[in-house]
Amino acid sequence: MKFKHLFTPLLAASLLFSCQKSVVAPVVPASAISTGNFSQSLAITQTFNEGFESGSKTAYADGNVTFGSGSWDLNDALVGNSTSDRKTGTQSIRVRNTGTVGMNFDISGGASTVTLSFAVYGTDGSSTFQLFVSTDSGGTYTQAGATVTASSTTFSTATFTVNQPGSLRFQLRKTTGGTNRINIDDFVVNSYDNGTGGGGGSTADNTNLLLGNPSGATNSTSNPNNYLYDQTYYTESYNRDKGEPNWVSWYVGTSTLGTASRANDFRPDTNLPTGWYEVGASSYSGSGFDRGHNCPSADRTSTLTANQATFLMDNMIPQAPNNNEHTWANLESYGRSLVTAGNEIYVVMGSYGSGGTGSSGTATTVDNGHVVVPSNVWKVIVVIPNGNNDLSRITSATRVIAVNTPNINSISSDWTQYITTVKDIENATGYTLFSNLPASVRVALETKRDAGN
Repeated sequence: MKFKHLFTPLLAASLLFSCQKSVVAPVVPASAISTGNFSQSLAITQTFNEGFESGSKTAYADGNVTFGSGSWDLNDALVGNSTSDRKTGTQSIRVRNTGTVGMNFDISGGASTVTLSFAVYGTDGSSTFQLFVSTDSGGTYTQAGATVTASSTTFSTATFTVNQPGSLRFQLRKTTGGTNRINIDDFVVNSYDNGTGGGGGSTADNTNLLLGNPSGATNSTSNPNNYLYDQTYYTESYNRDKGEPNWVSWYVGTSTLGTASRANDFRPDTNLPTGWYEVGASSYSGSGFDRGHNCPSADRTSTLTANQATFLMDNMIPQAPNNNEHTWANLESYGRSLVTAGNEIYVVMGSYGSGGTGSSGTATTVDNGHVVVPSNVWKVIVVIPNGNNDLSRITSATRVIAVNTPNINSISSDWTQYITTVKDIENATGYTLFSNLPASVRVALETKRDAGN
């Protein structure tokens, strides 16, 4: 069974996980914690998630803090819980000057990416920070990913590409900004696994682009209508001129489903490239169309941060209310039921065309022409039993559910009436949905028509 659960505290003598997997925690010597020399390799192959909720440190002087994951060294940094500290729970890390925040332990299983939440503290000015990774238990470090600038008082998500196997430890370094302070929270390491003991990137298990990049999107601003945008919890091809995604791709498994409440905080994405129009929370108001999620809120309930990510407006399309609230809601619920029944699913959803019919009639655009109303909304779901080496386990016999609905309010609530083939969707969009699969498997799956639920 693949370990798909969020990393939980490892400093107790033993741990009980709520489902499928138990791990025996190492006993941490007190001397190791007090000196910062703890180099125990923790046997983790699932996602590592540290929210900095359990430790305490009220001064900036260099010192170690024991959090749920283990001992961390905070130098010119403390654990902040004031009203001026940005945090997703009750506290977060606050760093000033050229402070550092680093693990005193290794994690095994490597890392494909590291993500974290960041914002400026209080009314402070901008600062930059970097992530560093060590493969020799903290002996030497190299920078991972790009330098990040913190300038907003609202949490943003930074994603660092690591793609390294083996035992690793990480350290954050504040690099500019002087006494300006930064808050850091929700430190997540996504394990390195392409099904053969190495790899990572888009072919790693549980990653958003396991099946491939349907349109060959790139993260270059010179490609504004096929802009590859990694939102951590889903990946999309954003279309600047349409004000919406061409497609969104994501994974659903037991690690993505939890008890986090629906955030319902629809908001513009202020991290879009400079000069791009930011669709607002009220941009669809009065149009007769819903703010229809691509990656659903209910597919991302492991943490509040994960759920909030789905409410960015560049995850939305103007969707006919009955399509969104009934037909699509039923399909989304069915997908999650497959996961709770012991499967994991890879999903790609998109839209195309212009002109839909909402509760107030037909329209081709909303928001004064900034957002196109699509004529069709489609989704493809690949279903495999829980396990490892996901890409290699997708065969010509794998179940694939392809649905293509008209974006109209008179639609039936029964999504099975709109089952189609992947090939039909590819012909309508010009995409190749399974580019990471062997050609023989891809061809076989493109023409399969599912029987429905």
